[in-house]
Amino acid sequence: MTVTNPAGRTRSLDPRTAAGISLTATLGLLLTMAWAGTALAQSSDYDVFDDILARNVRDGFVDYNGVAAEPRFDAFITRLGTLQPADLATAEARLAFFINAYNALALQGILNGRSPSSWWGRRSFFGKRAYRVLGETVSMEMLEHERLAEFDEPRIHFAIVCASLSCPRLSSQSYRPETIDEQLHAAARRFINDPTRNRFDPERRIAYLSKIFSWYDEDFVTAGGSLQRYLARFVADARIQDMLRRDEFDIRFVAYDWTLNGRYDGAN
Repeated sequence: MTVTNPAGRTRSLDPRTAAGISLTATLGLLLTMAWAGTALAQSSDYDVFDDILARNVRDGFVDYNGVAAEPRFDAFITRLGTLQPADLATAEARLAFFINAYNALALQGILNGRSPSSWWGRRSFFGKRAYRVLGETVSMEMLEHERLAEFDEPRIHFAIVCASLSCPRLSSQSYRPETIDEQLHAAARRFINDPTRNRFDPERRIAYLSKIFSWYDEDFVTAGGSLQRYLARFVADARIQDMLRRDEFDIRFVAYDWTLNGRYDGAN
C-alpha cells in the first residue's frame, strides 16, 4: 500500500501499518453509519439538531446559509424518515418528535428553494412538497393537521415555525420528551407576550392579535372556555390578565407577514 503526503511524494507502508490504517478508516465509517442509524433511536437524543439550531438561530432569526452548510443536517432529515413509530414509546416522545420534524422540514423547504411568501408558494410549501417521516410520505400540512392535531394541545401552535416573520420565533433548542410540557408553556408565554406578534391596549380595550388565534380559534376556545380566557393563562401583565379573564377586549386580528424569518442567499 502507498500513501501520498501533502508534498505529493508517495511511500510504501508496512503491511501491518496499512492494515491498521484500513481498520481505522473502516471503524470511522461504521461509527458514522451508526450515528445516522441510531441518532434518534432514543427519543431524547436531539443533540445534533440542538447544535444546528444553536449555531444558526438567534432570537428566532435563522441563518439559512449556515444551516445549508451544516454537514449533519441532511443526515438528520434522512433519519426523520427512517425512524419507526415503535421507536417512540410515549406520547411525549411522539409530540417532541413531530414538533422537531415540522421545524426541521420547514428549514429544509427553504433550502429546497420553496417559500411560503406567496399564496401559490404556501400551497406548495405546506401541501405539495412531500417528505419521509416515520417511514411514510407526508406534507407539512399533514404533519400539522393530522399528526400534531391528535394531541389536542393548543400550545403546539406556538412551537411550530413556518419560516415566516409572523410565525412564532424558532427556538434555539430542540423539543425534548422529558421537558416538553415546560417548553410548550415557555413557547406560549414567549409568543403571547411578544409585542411584535400581539399587543394589548387596556385603555381602549383592544387586543391586536396574531392571525394564528383566528385560524385556530376553536382549539383555544375549547381549551380555555374563550379565546381571551385562554390568553389570560399566559399574559404577564396582571391588569391585562384580569381583563382577559372577563372577556373585556375587542379583538382585532393583524395581517400576517409571510416574509422569510431569516436570511438565505439561495434561490427562493
